[in-house]
This record gives sequence, C-alpha cells and structure tokens, in this order.
Amino acid sequence: MLSVKQELLAALAAELEKLSPGAGSKAAFESPKVAAHGDLACTAAMQLAKPLKANPRQLAQSLSASLQTTTPFMTWVDAIDIAGPGFLNIRLKPAAKQQIVREVLAAADRFGFQPVRGQRVLVEFVSANPTGPLHVGHGRQAALGDAICHLFETQGWDVHREFYYNDAGVQIGTLATSVQLRAKGFKPGDPEWPEAAYNGDYIADIAADFMARKTVRSDDREFTASGDVDDLDGMRLFAVAYLRHEQDLDLKAFEVRFDHYYLESSLYTSGKVDAAVQKLREAGKTYEHDGALWLRTTEYGDDKDRVMRKGDGSYTYFVPDVAYHITKWERGFSKVVNIQGTDHHGTIARVRAGLQAVGAGIPEGYPDYVLHTMVRVMRGGHEVKISKRAGSYVTLRDLIEWTSKDAVRFFLLSRKPDTEYVFDIDLALAQNSDNPVYYVQYAHARICSVLAAWQDKEGGDLAALKDAELGALDSPAAQALMLQLAKYPEMLAAAAQDFAPHDVSFYLRELAASYHSYYDAERILVDDQAVKRARLALVAATAQVLHNGLAVLGVSAPSKM
Repeated sequence: MLSVKQELLAALAAELEKLSPGAGSKAAFESPKVAAHGDLACTAAMQLAKPLKANPRQLAQSLSASLQTTTPFMTWVDAIDIAGPGFLNIRLKPAAKQQIVREVLAAADRFGFQPVRGQRVLVEFVSANPTGPLHVGHGRQAALGDAICHLFETQGWDVHREFYYNDAGVQIGTLATSVQLRAKGFKPGDPEWPEAAYNGDYIADIAADFMARKTVRSDDREFTASGDVDDLDGMRLFAVAYLRHEQDLDLKAFEVRFDHYYLESSLYTSGKVDAAVQKLREAGKTYEHDGALWLRTTEYGDDKDRVMRKGDGSYTYFVPDVAYHITKWERGFSKVVNIQGTDHHGTIARVRAGLQAVGAGIPEGYPDYVLHTMVRVMRGGHEVKISKRAGSYVTLRDLIEWTSKDAVRFFLLSRKPDTEYVFDIDLALAQNSDNPVYYVQYAHARICSVLAAWQDKEGGDLAALKDAELGALDSPAAQALMLQLAKYPEMLAAAAQDFAPHDVSFYLRELAASYHSYYDAERILVDDQAVKRARLALVAATAQVLHNGLAVLGVSAPSKM
C-alpha cells in the first residue's frame, strides 16, 4: 500500500500542478478522522480555492473528476466522495490495501526503514553522576535515549550514543568523604555523620572493599584500593570506579549500550574549559562584575546574564557544558539530542547562549533537548520510595528484578517524556489485557502459535507466504488490519521527528487491538487453501510489524507466552 499511496500522490501532484503552478509540491493525503468516511482524505481544494478565487466544493468536484481519469486512481481507487466545503474522501479498492502485506513480508526486519542519509547524530543520555546506583528516573532516561536512537536508525541516520560522566565537582568530594566515614566506623545517624553525606548500604560496601584492598574495573579504568583509611584521594578514585562498574551492570541488565563515555574531568585536564572561556572573552561576550566573570546571555534571549566564574575562581556548572558541546560540534555532529530531567530546564538557554556567543558557526537551537519527569513507583496500592541498597530511592535494578526488562522499558515509554508517570508494579506483573506490554507481546505470541500450528500440521513454508494470492483479504476486519499496518512507516518517521517513542507504544497497542479483533472475526486455519494462505500472510505481516515496533522500544517479541 505504500507504493500505491506514492502512485496516488504523484497523480494528485500532477493534477494540482495543472490547476496552479507550484501547488503540486504541496500534494498530501491525510487519514480521515472517521474511518467510515474513507481511507485517505485530501484538503487541496479548500487550500486552493482562495488563491484561485473558486468555490471550494466546485473545485473539489473538478479535481475529483480529473483524478478519476488517471491510471493510478482508476487502478487503486474505488470511489471519491466530496464532503463539507470541499473534502475529498478517497476509498481504496481491497487490492490496494492488500499490497501492504507483500511490502511487509518482503522488507521483513527493515520494514519502515528509510535509506541511509549520510548524516550523523549524537544522542547523549543517562549521564549520571557516579555517586550511587541508577534510579528509576535514570531508567526512564535510558529507555527514552535508546528508543530515540533506534528511531533515528530507522530513518537512515548514523547514530552515536554517548554517556557523559559527571566525575568532577562537589558531589564526588561528598562521595569520598562518605566512604571514608564508613571506613572509620561511622554510620548514618551518628553525630559525626554529615547531613549531605550519602546514606545507602552501597557506601558501606565500597568502604569495606576499599579496606580489603580490592580491585575494581569499569568500562575504561581499573583501580586497586590502598586500604589506608586516610587515603581520601584513593577513596575518591576507587569509589568512582566502583560505582561506574555498578552503573555498567545496571545498564547491561537494561540492555543499553554506549559508543563512548565522555568524562567531565577531561574537559578540565585537557584545557577545553579554559579554552572555551577564552574564546568567549575574545568574542567580547563577557565582563567582570563584583569579582566574578559574567556571560552576556541576555543577548541571546536569556532573562538575565549569568555568572561563569565565581569570585573564588571556580566555574559555574554550565561552563563545562558549553565546552562539552563545543567538542560535540568539533567532532562533526551537526545534530545533537540531549535527554535530561526537567530539573535541567534552566541550563538550556545558558548553554545555547554560550554556544552562540563563542562564534564557532554553531546554529541557533543547538543542541535539541528532550526533558523528562521523574517516576513514582506503586506496589500494592502504596508508593514505594526507598531502596535499602540506595538509601533514599528505588533503583533501576530493583524495578527490573521486581518485574522484567521488557515491562520496565515498555511502561517507561508509554507516556510523553514530560508527563508525570506512575509505574504500577502489580500491573506490570499482570497477565491480562490491562497490562499493555503483555497485551502487545501476547498478540505476537498468538500469531506465532498459529503459524507454528500450520507448519507442524502441513509443513507450511513461511517464506512462501510473500507470494500468496491475497484476494481473499476483503473483509472489513482484514482491511482494517491492513490499514493499520500501512500506518507504521509514517508513524516511525513522525516519532523520530518529534523525539516521541511513546507514539510507537501507542501504535503497537492499536495494532495489537486490531489483530485481536481480526482473530475474533475470522478463522485463519480454514480448509480452503487459498483463503488460508492469504490469512496466514496477513497475520505473518502483522507479527513482523509487532516485532519491528517492539525492537524500536528495546522490548522482546516472544513466540510463546
């Protein structure tokens, strides 16, 4: 049906061009708001009526008559109805809708993918401080980032995944002090325990391993503890490596991978932060006031100028962010997407202002941001707030262990990122239609069961279904399912454009519902061989699209449940 739609679109463009030169480039179809009105809708007559000084309904009648004389419309269109002030509602012949089954089975795992475009995109996500286990908010970010990367890959982008380690700053010092206090025998609640210290059991684990002189390994480092309780710097290095290893395990359990880990500390040791500040000074975008160095961010839409270097000589936290994004630009990433919590909202204007002010040719609006809210966890009707391991929050690994990787990913991608989300443990474990991931996965498994039964009983060849005669797929239920399949590529493109993987989860639920309705309406393994093969081809195509969509979300497509 995708090829059919392209043929119809080309015919529409040609006819619009005849009516008004240049109008052909605006040819487009929409989905009717009411399915009973048709399969495609066109509003071109209403759009052209004013510039052509014509009655929109009469223009629609003229356009309809000319379209019906074209070969594509004669081949694939059953009828064109004119509604309201000039809508064209187009009803396709069953044969037009049936083409989608062949297209899906021919493309298989690549259905919905666009050609390679030769452009690179960097997606930065999670980027957690190495001061504790990953919490459920990091989990939402990991799911979002990975799914957005998959979406970009379907659209032909060369995708680079990056994790920015905030391994410099006050939090790391607090981490080292917390470990040292534990090593000296103090614990939360003691008079010697600072309010700002980290309280989770993991701090005691780090202290014990440090005193035992253990060696820890993370993605790019290895460190052996000295066992000296007064070796604060050694404790800092050991704790960072320890927690980076722990976060590696969290991400591995979530099946998230990264191409590169970028260290905040390297921006200082390499001189990139100082270089960025110097460029801003040379560009005349800074000034001294009250012993501090300020950036003129109001020149770039910020509500007030921002301090870059405080009176004590230390930089404010957005300065290394500017330096970091300069490196992204210099590494050839003309498109960059940052996935961060909503608490980072205030830094967006400052970072973009700094990048504009540096005068490196970086475009306005660089980088793009996707901001997400935190996640509340419910169990047995009550909110779960504390993990013993973390001390003050539920960890990502807790959530995976309580439910499953698939449930966590699907649930965290089932709402827009900036909306509040409540993760219901009990719902995630339910094996019924109220559980969205179960509902979608069950549709896939149900189809696999039908196909397996056919193969076992008749030795059926799945590969041969792509050549099945599809004329029998003319029932309302079959046509509704085929129309749903045809929406997948455009849905993917729009989801990538809008950084909206939740659109994929919505679509999969709709596709699963359409399949369950079809299954209830028509038997698949009937005696008539031609009808059976046609129906098997349709459900095999449905299973393929369910598999492809779940893969975008990083969720498995089980063949049995």
